Amino acid sequence: MVAPRLSSRIERWPIAGEFRISRGAKTEAVVVVAELLEGGLLARGECMPYARYGETPEGAQAAIEAMRGDIANGLSRQKLQTAMPPGAARNALDCAFWDLAAKQKGQRIWQVANLAPPRPLTTAYTLSLDTPEAMAAKAASRVDYPLFKLKLAGDGDRERLMAIRRAVPSARLIVDANEGFRTETLPELFDICLTAGVELIEQPLRQDDDGWLTLAPRPIPICADESAHCAGDIAALADRYDAVNIKLDKAGGLTEALAMKAAARAAGMKVMVGCMIATSLSIAPAMLAAQGADWVDLDAPLLLAKDRVPGIVYHGARVQPPEPALWG
Repeated sequence: MVAPRLSSRIERWPIAGEFRISRGAKTEAVVVVAELLEGGLLARGECMPYARYGETPEGAQAAIEAMRGDIANGLSRQKLQTAMPPGAARNALDCAFWDLAAKQKGQRIWQVANLAPPRPLTTAYTLSLDTPEAMAAKAASRVDYPLFKLKLAGDGDRERLMAIRRAVPSARLIVDANEGFRTETLPELFDICLTAGVELIEQPLRQDDDGWLTLAPRPIPICADESAHCAGDIAALADRYDAVNIKLDKAGGLTEALAMKAAARAAGMKVMVGCMIATSLSIAPAMLAAQGADWVDLDAPLLLAKDRVPGIVYHGARVQPPEPALWG
């Protein structure tokens, strides 16, 4: 069998406006695409390198290109898991290998993976960090969405939460601090979130400080994001978190994301499947991991000024499974 040929490129996709979290803001999604070409079959995977983890688009592309010789010598998806560390670069290649396997077999990806056919899912809609008035207005413009994820930062969050709750009184709310809260103010923020009816708080403290969560009562379930990268992290987190946010870019691909999901369930933890700001090519494989998740946060293409064509189809908050022309 002829080994697939590898190519890669960096792409830039403008965001609709500005996307802001506690660590800063961005106006474009810079992704890296890996392609495997074999016998006329073109398979793709996409990643979004994240500076929080020391990643850059150029570094991720270089890591992908460094695998060219291994791929030419018959590197498999299974061997890829130990040939590269978890992270964005491996995600792009892992998903490209899955896509290639589906095309080689003439099957859909869930058949190749021995999974049930994916069903449409309801995604959260993310409200970028902004003034209370701006965040409330954005929520009101999506009043038909049942679940919102609020990017918060600590200072001014009471006003943000109350304004959003008034704008969408019946919506479910998730708070995402992106490590932006402080231990000394967390009890007060718990109270604010309880008043606003928040059902989940995502990564309130920095990874290095999250041991504090074992020392204090958690009146609202806490979800690990920056603290949880791969399946091997789960056991050590079960005493401080109630749920884990699985992202393919952290895990290093669909293969590890499915292992993380199984590990979280075995540890008695709930599961969120999320994403970075990227195109539908990133969301397509995440849809498989998100089946049966307690929370789904796969709205990234909705935050872009434009998406790739064909892309994931959204009917409001309902995300449809990917078509084979996109991936899998």
